[in-house]
Amino acid sequence: MEKVTAAEARKNMAELLNRAAYGKERFVVTRHGKGLVAIVPLEEVTLFDRLRELLSKKDLDTALAAMNEPHTSSWDDVRKDLDL
Repeated sequence: MEKVTAAEARKNMAELLNRAAYGKERFVVTRHGKGLVAIVPLEEVTLFDRLRELLSKKDLDTALAAMNEPHTSSWDDVRKDLDL
């Protein structure tokens, strides 16, 4: 990803947006040399959100399956162990 300063991004925002949207380029906007935000094509964000959703569902499915395993502690036992 190409790095641009916040000042450069402000000055060239229309160009950066067009390059990201139509040229599928990605940019990291920096301030004081540190990454602040990214300008990426919308398709990448949509894909990222979908992947995150699928991984969350997989984690939930795994947790639900683990709850049904014979050696899984009950919530009451966990609360007692933690003095909750």
